[in-house]
Order: sequence, then C-alpha cells, then structure tokens
Amino acid sequence: MKASQLILGTQRENPADAEIISHQMMIRAGLIRQVSSGIYNWLPLGKKVLQKVENIIRRGMNDAGAQEILMPMVQPASLWEDSGRIDQYGQELLVFLDRHENRFCLGPTHEEIITDLCKNLLTSYKQLPVTLYQIQTKFRDEIRPRFGVMRSREFIMKDACSFDLDKESLDKSYLTMKEAYIKIFDSLGLDYRVVKADSGAIGGSDSEEFHVLADSGEDLLAFSDKSDYAINAELLNELQEGQDPYSLEGKPSPDGKGSLKLKKGIEVGHIFKLGKKYSEVLNLKIQGEDQDIHPEMGCYGIGASRIVAASIEQNHDDKGIIWPKSLAPFEVAIVEVNPKKKEDINNRCSEIYDLFKENDIDVLWDNRDKRPGVKFTDMEVTGIPLTVIVGERTLETGEIEVKARVDEKPKLVSHQDLVSIVKA
Repeated sequence: MKASQLILGTQRENPADAEIISHQMMIRAGLIRQVSSGIYNWLPLGKKVLQKVENIIRRGMNDAGAQEILMPMVQPASLWEDSGRIDQYGQELLVFLDRHENRFCLGPTHEEIITDLCKNLLTSYKQLPVTLYQIQTKFRDEIRPRFGVMRSREFIMKDACSFDLDKESLDKSYLTMKEAYIKIFDSLGLDYRVVKADSGAIGGSDSEEFHVLADSGEDLLAFSDKSDYAINAELLNELQEGQDPYSLEGKPSPDGKGSLKLKKGIEVGHIFKLGKKYSEVLNLKIQGEDQDIHPEMGCYGIGASRIVAASIEQNHDDKGIIWPKSLAPFEVAIVEVNPKKKEDINNRCSEIYDLFKENDIDVLWDNRDKRPGVKFTDMEVTGIPLTVIVGERTLETGEIEVKARVDEKPKLVSHQDLVSIVKA
C-alpha cells in the first residue's frame, strides 16, 4: 500500500491519560482512538494487527478440529437468571430493556448462549466430542476502565466450548485445546507462561491461564526454573494459607524440581473444565447410549485485542513498537528520500514495490511529501520490522539501504537479495 493513501494517524506526543506503554504507543502509532471511557475505534494499522492475531487464533482452532460459529452480542437476560450468574456478575453485566420491556444484556461471555444453542443442535452422543468457537465483541461494564485496550469495556475475544460424553473425554478435549493454545502463542511470537489458576466467575474445576510476561502485568506468577510448574501466585497464596506471595521467590518448587521465580504477567488466555455446571442448570440433555445425559463441557478463551497490547508491553523501545514479524501491520516499508532527484527515485521505489508485491510481501511505500525524518519516525513508532531506504546512493551505486527496526544503522544490500532478506 502507498502511505499517501493510508490513514496513518500517528502522533508525536503521549496522550495525557495513558498510564502504560501499550496505551501510549497504540495512540502514538495510530492504532486506536478513544470513543468513550473503555471504548475504542480501531484505525487501519490497528485493525491489520488485530486481524493478524485473529487469523493466527483461527488457524490454531481450526487445526485442532474446532468449528467456528458466530453468536449474538445481545443476550436474553433470562438465560443469565436461569444460570444464576446475573447476580454473580453484578454491575459488570450491562442489562437493558427493549421496546417490549423484555430484559437483555450485552454479553461479557457466552456460556449461557452456547449451552442454549446446543439444546437443539446436539441431540445424540454420536455427535460428540465437538468444540465450537467464535471471535466476537464482548462488553463488561468495568467500574474503572484503564490501560487502553488492556482493560477496556468493549473488547474482542475468542471463546470456545467443548461438549463431551464423559469426564475422560473432557480431559482429552481440554488437552487438545491446551496444545492448540501453545501452538497459537508460539506462532504469535510472545514470551508467555501457562499457569494453574482459579476458575473465578466462570466456574468449573481445573483451570489454567496463559500469561504474557511483562513488568506492567497485574498478575504475579510463580514458576520453577527447572520444570514446567507454574501457578498464579494468588492461588498459591491460598493453597499455602495466606503466606506473602513474595516470600514463593527462591524457595523449592512444590513439584520438587528447581526453585521458584516470580514475574508479572498479563492474562491473555484461560481454559477451564466446566463439567456439567451449565449443561445441568440450563437443562442441556442429549441421547446417550442407555439414557439421556448432561454433557461435560470445557470453556476456552483468548483475549484477541488484549494480545495486541500485551505484545507491545513486551516488545518496544523509546522510539516505538517492535512487532514480532507475525503481528507487524506491514512486513517492510519503502522510504524514498532526497527530493532533488524525485522522479528517478520514485521510479526506483516503484520497481522495488512491484518486486515485493509479486513475491506476496506485504509492503508499505512511504511516498508522502514529507521530510525523511518524519517518515523514519513514523516507521519506527509503528514498528514495521524492515525499512528499505531509496535515495541518491541507490541511483549512483545500485546498492540499497535496509534497516531492521532493532538496528541502529542500515546495511547495504543488492537488489537481487531484497526478497530473500525480507522473507528471512
């Protein structure tokens, strides 16, 4: 795409109300704009990043055999009354009346809706196991929205439910989803941990959280330096009868392997074994081999919009964002400099631009009538991994300057190496 046609929306100053790095940089890089407290517009660059997150999630879920559906954001409040959660969620659940005086709510989560859906969708045990998922908008009326999209009222989430004949089958579906999540977070290019956690308002038995490690995280994690043991320190505190979590540092790991380390984490995923909590209370029955049964359910969520912010918290410097390649809005940017030979430089940029497009490389050509410093600053704050600089040196020697986002100085490369360098 050409930058002259792109609504870039970058800003030079941090917004006054932005407390954490990701909120500051998402505004400065032109990813989001606030509509109201905890509610945001996603601008073109932000939407591209969000879409990449969603596509990685979607690919991982599909590969694991899950089937995508789309449920409504608006839900009958009667379903929440039937499940008993309308009071449990409290004022975070936004309830309103339609013109017929019927009560509805904006969905903060979709366990009630998907259980009700499956009353008519699933009729026989022969259809099991099955996992259904969606990527959709949620709304939780946070009393104090903060940190940009990290803790907003409206957000994008992938949520899924599995339906199984018995507990043994649920264990298999849960493990399948856990393995799918590991592949998803590996593909996102993030440093994360899987930790044992409390089920909270969702309910159920076993539950694990996926946390991106970052100093700005609101959760304290304890994990072994010699094994896969990891736990939310709040839960470990409960298990150890109120001990100070900061005392779980350097002590032997509960699994007997290594010592405990403490780090802050941002929760971006959560998986639960719900059991029959919802299938019983909402009377979801299917035909079993001998009698009707309430299926065993699992619940699996990923905060898609939160991942964008968490990635920035983990990958940035004082100039702006440093995206993992998998999430960058563009793979490479072409910046043309030196307007004295504008026509010749423009023609050279056009050749390189066409070369990248022919090789399926997502490229941004900064052809704006701006000073080079402005262009370079915009490319740095938006975090595009590579910048190809085309100027007078290119015309004289045929060599092209290529600068990685994390490097201080550009390197000279030949035209024929450009594609391989970008793809590497």
